[in-house]
Amino acid sequence: MGALRAVVGAAVLVALLGAKGCEASGRDGGAAAPPAERESAPAATPVVRDEAAEWAKWGLKPLPPAPAPPREKPLKLGGEGPVKVFDKVPTDQRVVFITIDDGQEKDLRFVQMLTDLRVPVTMFLTDNVVQDDYGYFKPLQALGNHVQNHTLTHPVLPTLGLDGQKHEICGNQKVLSKQYGTRPTLLRPPFGRWNWATQQAARECGIDGIVMWRASMQIHDMQYDDVNKKLHPGDILLAHFRGPEQLKGATMTEMFANMLKRIRRQGFAVARLEDYVTPVTPR
Repeated sequence: MGALRAVVGAAVLVALLGAKGCEASGRDGGAAAPPAERESAPAATPVVRDEAAEWAKWGLKPLPPAPAPPREKPLKLGGEGPVKVFDKVPTDQRVVFITIDDGQEKDLRFVQMLTDLRVPVTMFLTDNVVQDDYGYFKPLQALGNHVQNHTLTHPVLPTLGLDGQKHEICGNQKVLSKQYGTRPTLLRPPFGRWNWATQQAARECGIDGIVMWRASMQIHDMQYDDVNKKLHPGDILLAHFRGPEQLKGATMTEMFANMLKRIRRQGFAVARLEDYVTPVTPR
C-alpha cells in the first residue's frame, strides 16, 4: 500500500505542476503552444553542385576558379573621341576572356554545355545568320552572357564608307536591342577589319569599344599572336558558332572543349569581359 500511495502521490504532483504551468501561460497572454507548433521546421538541405562531375560529363577537368572582378574596372571605355580598339584587358589576374562570333551554328548541346560548365562568354552576333532562330541565344543570355554587335551582314567594313558602316552597325544595334532587350556596347568588326570610319560609325551608333583578339580557336588547336604560343593575363580569345560543316566534321562542343583544355593547360581561368570594362550609362 505504501508503494501504491507513492505512485499515486507522484501522479498528483505531476498533474498539479502541469496545471500551474498552464496558469502561468495564461497569465503571459495565452495558452502554451502545442509541442508540434513549438518545434521549428527542419532546414532545407542545400543542393551541393558537383563541379567535377559536371565537367567530367564533357570529358574535361574544371578550370581554375575565376577571381572576383576588380571593383574599379581596368579598361575605361566611353567618353569622347574615337571609339577605343582593344585586344586585351590590362590586368594581372590570370584570366582570359572568351568571345564567340557570328551565330551560324545553333547546337543545342552547346547550350547544355555552358549550363553545366558555367563558363562565361561574350556573343558577337550577326543578324543575317541568327534571324532564323533568335531564340536559340536567349538561354545563353540568361546564363549571364552578353549579346554584342557583329554587324547586320558581316561585310568588310572599310570597303563601305561611313554611311555604309553606320547602316551595318546601327541596323544591328536596333535588331539586337529589340530581340534581346539590351543595347550592345561593344563591336567586333567582321574579319577584324576596321578603319577610322568604323570608329566614327560605332560612336554614332552607341558603341563604346571595338573588340579584337589575341588568340583564336580553330578546330583542335589555337592560333596565337604570341610567337611562343602563350596566353597572357587579360587576353581576349576568339571562337565562332560553327558546326561540323565548318569544323571538318567536329562539333561545336568538341571545339569548345579543346579550347578549354588549352586554357587550363596554361593555368588560366575564364572571366566575363563585361565585368572588366567600365559600365556605360544607357543613352
